[in-house]
Amino acid sequence: MPPESPLAFAPALSTELAERRRVLMERFGNGVVVLASAPVHVRNHDVEHPYRQDSDFFYLTGLDEPESVAVITNRHAEHRYVLFVRPRDPERETWDGPRIGVDGAVKQLGADAAFPISELAERLPGYLANAPRMLYALGRDPAMDTRVLAAVHLTRRRQRMGVLAPTEIVDPSAHVHPMRLFKSALELDAMGRAIEATREGHAAAMRVAKPGAFEYEVEAELVRAFRRHGCERPAYEPIVGSGPNATILHYRKNDRRMEENDLLLIDAGAEWGYQSADVTRTFPVSGRFTKPQRAIYDVVLRAQELAIAAVRPGVTVEDVHRITVRAITEGMIEIGLIEGPVEDAIEKERFKAFYMHRTSHWLGMDVHDVGSYYVYEGEGPSTRPRAMEAGAVLTIEPGIYVAKDAKAPSEYLGIGVRIEDDVLVTESGHRNLAAAIPKNADELERILASR
Repeated sequence: MPPESPLAFAPALSTELAERRRVLMERFGNGVVVLASAPVHVRNHDVEHPYRQDSDFFYLTGLDEPESVAVITNRHAEHRYVLFVRPRDPERETWDGPRIGVDGAVKQLGADAAFPISELAERLPGYLANAPRMLYALGRDPAMDTRVLAAVHLTRRRQRMGVLAPTEIVDPSAHVHPMRLFKSALELDAMGRAIEATREGHAAAMRVAKPGAFEYEVEAELVRAFRRHGCERPAYEPIVGSGPNATILHYRKNDRRMEENDLLLIDAGAEWGYQSADVTRTFPVSGRFTKPQRAIYDVVLRAQELAIAAVRPGVTVEDVHRITVRAITEGMIEIGLIEGPVEDAIEKERFKAFYMHRTSHWLGMDVHDVGSYYVYEGEGPSTRPRAMEAGAVLTIEPGIYVAKDAKAPSEYLGIGVRIEDDVLVTESGHRNLAAAIPKNADELERILASR
């Protein structure tokens, strides 16, 4: 039996969605929240890009349809949660599939009231009336901005009748993103499903990645595994870079034919129920690492293991990066990739020639998820790195990338290695959510030998 669809996950979210809205209004205070769905984008002519809902909108509504607006307010006695949605339309649904409709928005999504999206201009001013503040993402969607600001203008015109309009518009990120940083049990379950699909995808990739095969054949196996697990989409476009392509950080053409003694770097993760996985593995397509490849691989793996071990409450992402930089630098010096001594190489940032990115980012609904990395220091303008807290998930992804034309020993030219896992911060330390995806060099060679 195939895994259940992420859509089957939605009913279990209803209580949690209501709690998220309650917490948001508690944080925001006296006012009204207006959230718009993501617009549809045209790919070419009359073909649309695959639709993916705005993460903030889905986080608070569970609705994955376009042309929708949510209004959350504490200014209305009965309508504290209102949805404006596309009405049911048998003719359009024949072409595009079923819609939740006005009745479904109430019965399935728990809205206090729902209306056709065509009534937004007429009804929104009533919900803005006497709300001193409005939470709205101004500037994301110019067409929606026009509609919302028109409603504000209409509300202002009623001030002689004793009606006041919002005088302050606040970006939702100030209140929603700190909530999204910390994952609930339901979110971690969804992320676990995404990671399990990702594990199967990487395993399938290792089976087909051989000299003579194309990178896109490997990509096809990844996506096939994701869909087999009910994932609607990858969390991001997969990176399948062989040989010198592994040294290109965001390589996405995935069209090279793999050759003997190539390393293959695969950075790919599934998305399940609007939660992402983000995992990178690097392995030799011929089955065994060459000596220079193994030397670089061991340096990267050692740095990653030290960084993961450091994750716990109170530690910062900056702390993790410093640990990684030191380990990477020490390893580069040991294998002759850069010159020492260590402190001098770190101070002068010689490591950046081959390790040019940060070690971590938050992970969640977005692969580079929301949440601040720095916070204000007291009341002043200065900032400090944010301490980790239980419930946050971050990636740990060191790498070494020696381009074909780099100034480096010839045996290392064209070698790229990145190893990435998804790590949950727990009350007592951490849990590597991607630990079941093999990365030990000897284990990788055993797996590849059994193909």
